[in-house]
Amino acid sequence: MAKAQKRGLKGYYLTTFLIGLGFFTMGLMDPLYDTYVPIFLARYVESKALIGSIMTLDNMLAIFLIPVFSAISDRTHTRIGRRMPFIIICLPVTAVAFGLIPIASLYSVWLLIVLVFVLNLFKQAVRGPVVALMPDMIPGDLRSEANGVINTMGGIATIVGTVGLARLMDVPINLPGRGPTKDILAFPISSILVLLAVILLYFFVKEKKAVVHEQAEKKEPILASLKVIFSEQDKSALFILFSLLFWFIGYQGILPFVGLYSKDILKTSSGTASLAAGMVGIAYAIFAIPSGIVAHRIGRKKTIRISLSVLVVLLAAIFFHDPLTAHLGAAIRQYTFWAMLFCFGIFWVSVVTNSFPMLWQMSSYQTVGIYTGLYYFFSQLASIISPPITGAFIDFFGFRAIFLYGSVSMLIAFLLMGRVTRGEPEDDGKQN
Repeated sequence: MAKAQKRGLKGYYLTTFLIGLGFFTMGLMDPLYDTYVPIFLARYVESKALIGSIMTLDNMLAIFLIPVFSAISDRTHTRIGRRMPFIIICLPVTAVAFGLIPIASLYSVWLLIVLVFVLNLFKQAVRGPVVALMPDMIPGDLRSEANGVINTMGGIATIVGTVGLARLMDVPINLPGRGPTKDILAFPISSILVLLAVILLYFFVKEKKAVVHEQAEKKEPILASLKVIFSEQDKSALFILFSLLFWFIGYQGILPFVGLYSKDILKTSSGTASLAAGMVGIAYAIFAIPSGIVAHRIGRKKTIRISLSVLVVLLAAIFFHDPLTAHLGAAIRQYTFWAMLFCFGIFWVSVVTNSFPMLWQMSSYQTVGIYTGLYYFFSQLASIISPPITGAFIDFFGFRAIFLYGSVSMLIAFLLMGRVTRGEPEDDGKQN
């Protein structure tokens, strides 16, 4: 059976790759946005608090727009499919707004803020339909492996954006009335790649083929579908949603601060400090596909719980890293910290890659978008509430406290996952 399933995945590799282009575009834009938009805003805005507030706009919009548009796309029926209309409308607008941001920053803070708002409005609106496209096209028993391929593409895009395209910001281009100007080129080049991805998705992903056998299904109102999810006798969906809330609370509480930790505690340079988070990204890109294969063999829940248990221990060990290595040289302290974060990335991607397929497995054709939206609601909620909490932990207890905070969060997620009883490929197979 396992061999047959693995052979079957080969027939979906091209489709998975094409769908993964949507994730690739997000992976290109997100790190450039996070790195350079604060720099652009700082040209006009002195208050770091105000800059930080503007930078949380994407998370605030995401928590509302992703669930809403994911659910709306469930009930959208057009000649080209139910997700594709959102992709061909929202992603091009996203691309244009993204490409114009560095140019707008040269002329007006208000023009810059308007483009940032438009970018986030359309990017968050399309994110849910892009993600939900995969379970529409890929059979339930193959989604962990397919999600591994897609997450790998997202990880590679992050590396391309931060290592490759970011270098283009040092290449001057001639602007009318300004002459050679730097800090621009990476954004329009990324926009062109996003537009190319939309063209490939439209022409080569035939979404309507995935819905032919489901068209006779009864349509359910969005609110009625949500009520069914939360009132089910089996609470597996709720337990996995609260589990992912806590593991994202742990993740979002740590990753924004590892660069500062490297600089202030390990005394690395500013340029080298960014490599701490980079270790997680590299591991994410390398091990996304293997983590899906492992889950295919031993089960998704088991893979997630093993990974969470390792993360509990690993984060507790990182808490003791500084005092235990204090007598060692700076280079050894730095390399061992990177190695531990690389290991963190291995088991973190094993959690993320397999949790989405578990939720999708619990959904029906009519509700896959709703489940996708709920996933993003809980994960984005964590990204909003966790950094301020860990910031307070740092103020009161020092930098190392964030690793104990993360360890406890992963432990709570591990315990909640123990209550999940569905989500494996053999569950509800008739729906997939």
